[in-house]
Parts: sequence; structure tokens; C-alpha cells
Amino acid sequence: MRLLLLAQFFPPDIGGEELHVFNLANTLADRGHDVAVATQRLSDTPEKEVLSSGVRVHRFATTAMRFPGLYSTGRLHHPPVPDPLGVRELRRIVSLERPDVVHAHNWIVNSAVALRRKSAGDSSFGLVLTLHDYSQVCATKRFMREGAPCAGPAPLRCLSCATAHYGAIAGPVTAVATVAMRPWKTVAVDHVVSVSRAVALGNRIPSGPRSSVIPNFIPDSTVLPSSADQAGRPAHESGYTTPDGDFLLYVGDLSVDKGVTVLLRAYESLGPGRPPLIMIGRRTADTPAKLPRGAQLHVDWPHEHVLAAFRRCTVAVLPSIWPDPCPTTVLEAMASGRPVITTSVGGMIDMIDGGTSGVLVSPGNVSELAAAIDRLLADGQERARLGAGALEKVRGFTATAVVGQLETVYGKLASGPQRRQRPRPAS
Repeated sequence: MRLLLLAQFFPPDIGGEELHVFNLANTLADRGHDVAVATQRLSDTPEKEVLSSGVRVHRFATTAMRFPGLYSTGRLHHPPVPDPLGVRELRRIVSLERPDVVHAHNWIVNSAVALRRKSAGDSSFGLVLTLHDYSQVCATKRFMREGAPCAGPAPLRCLSCATAHYGAIAGPVTAVATVAMRPWKTVAVDHVVSVSRAVALGNRIPSGPRSSVIPNFIPDSTVLPSSADQAGRPAHESGYTTPDGDFLLYVGDLSVDKGVTVLLRAYESLGPGRPPLIMIGRRTADTPAKLPRGAQLHVDWPHEHVLAAFRRCTVAVLPSIWPDPCPTTVLEAMASGRPVITTSVGGMIDMIDGGTSGVLVSPGNVSELAAAIDRLLADGQERARLGAGALEKVRGFTATAVVGQLETVYGKLASGPQRRQRPRPAS
């Protein structure tokens, strides 16, 4: 099949969503598909490149990128409506690639739906949307309000929340656009994939033949063989260092929603004999400025060094407060055979069997988190048992286990009634 993946961000920008699209594109190419990616262009990236797997990457500008004041963060997200320049560029790329299926991820679908109009001449491809967050119903995408999971969309609630997040002008517009685009996407999108049951429920995606719950995945090669030395080697190369002895590890955005503040309070309560806490991630506006003794913060490590740190750590602690949809960091920790402590919210409930493949604690509960850390630090046999359970469970979240489910969705759409016969592009 000829497949075109649409992503807001793509490597070298690295986060959970972009890493997922990168892995998906390369895996699909390895499985014999003709794959291209269209993504927003950063200032220091080429307009077009071909990856070693043969995946063609098209990078394009959007109208919204010309108005950086619209954004509440440094990440230039796709707008919640069709972007005029983005639609024009995507139409050009679709005309060039002639895909059987276009697979959009999150808000970039808002420009893709404009290509489904029959008058545009591009209605023959199947359109898949993967939801990696709650952007179908939530203008801020996170389903959080005042530091706690939101009770659900409501006009006044959404307007006030969006205004606080985006500002007095962009906030109301974003909230209204999120609601207005929903029926259009319901008609234009052929199949919706939610990365966890929490995402499907939060976005109010009805079950049926036009929707699936298919999780994020990690490459098979990421999973540490059961017979391997799980301690690994010290990561001292190129200055990306971790302690030689025991240490706790957190990986992810260094934000309040990810549970960083709760983790630091729990860590400080462990007392003077606690091992080091290594925190690796991307700074945000609410990244703590002060750290307790023993905690170290590292920014934007290369992915291979993050994986090495997971394989070296004593316990991985990933205590999100928000209903994290399907965090890749949890999968990578499990794949490293390390015991994982995370929270009983969002997609983590699908990923971790509490007491078997990891430990689940209540989101935001400092004392419960501290007790779980203390218990695992004191019990090496329990750590080994949970690490082995994590290795077993994570095999259901590998490319081998997951990508075939997406191929089934693609296959149904590629041969469905929305296609019309058209000539293949010249090779």
C-alpha cells in the first residue's frame, strides 16, 4: 500500500507522538509498504529528505507558524481548524504521493479533512485519525482543570480553561473551533484510532467498525532479552552520565502535569540515605527551579542514552497526574526490565498490571508514591519479579504485536468504496 502519515512534529523534534510516528513509518516501510510522512517544517530542517528505510519526509510551512504569538508554548502546534497554507501544501503532497491511505495524528487532521471534499479531487484516499490525547473534545488537549482530571466538556468550563491556557484572544477561538470541527471530522474521517481506552472514553469515541483502540508501540529491538545483563554498562559516553550505583529515574516533560512536583516531594521525604534521582526531559514553563539534595536534572538527552539510563536504573518512577494517554516512556522502562512505578490513570491502566508488571499509585498522592519507592528500594527480589513481569507484559506493545492491527485498518480503507481508480505516480 501507498501510505502517507501526517504529524505535527517529527524528529529531530523528539517526544512521544513524534517518536511513535517515526517508528511507525520505518516499521511500515520495513514491512513492504511505500511510506511518506508530511510534517510541519522547523527552521533548521530540510524541506524534503529520505530516511535510510526509504521513507520520504516532506516538511511544510503553515499560516499559523507565521504568527508565533498565537501559541502558549514554544512548540508551534497545528491550529484547531484547517490552515490555509497547510491545506495547500498537503494537497500538493497528496497529489505527489497519491496515497491509498492518509493517516493523520492529532490536530494536523484539521487540514487533512479539507482534502476530502469531492471538489478537491482528492477524496479517493482513506483517512485515519489517531488520537494521542483528548483534542477531539478538549481545547487544551489534556483533559485537566485546575490540576485535576476534568469532569468533561461544558461551554463555560471549556471557555475559561482555554482562555487560561491560550490567552484572551486565542483561547475562546480555540474552544469554539474544537467544538465546530468535531462534526466535520466525524463525517470526513473513515476510522478513528485511540491509543488507549481512556482516550476513547475521554474523546467520546463510539465503539463500532469505524473505531479501534490500538496502543502506541516500541520497536521489537527495544525489548531487553530476558537473558541479558539488565544492569548494562555505565553510561559515561559523551557526558551523558548516570551513577554507578543505585538510582531512581524519571523521563518525560519536566512539568507539573507529569507529576514532577509530586515526585520531588516524595523523594525528599525518603530521608538522607536515599539514592540519587535522575530526571531527564524537556523543560516546560512550570519546571521546578529548586531541587532537593540528590536530585539531578538533565535536558534533551539523545534517545539512545535515555534507553541506556532505563537499563541502568534501580527503579523507574513516572508518576503522571494527568490522564497520560499511552506514554512511550512507561513502555521503554518496562522493555528495559526495570520495575516501574506509575499512576492509576489514563493509559497506564492498560499498560501496567498492578503488582505483576509494575506498581500503580494514586495520582498526586505524595505519601503513597514515597511508600512505593521505599518498598522497592528495600526489596531486590520484588524489583526482579516486577521487572520480569514488565518484560513479559510489554511484548504486547511491540511493533510485531501492534502494527498488524493498523495494517488491517489500512487494508479495509484502501479497498473501500471511498477509493476511485486513478493512475499511479511514475516511479
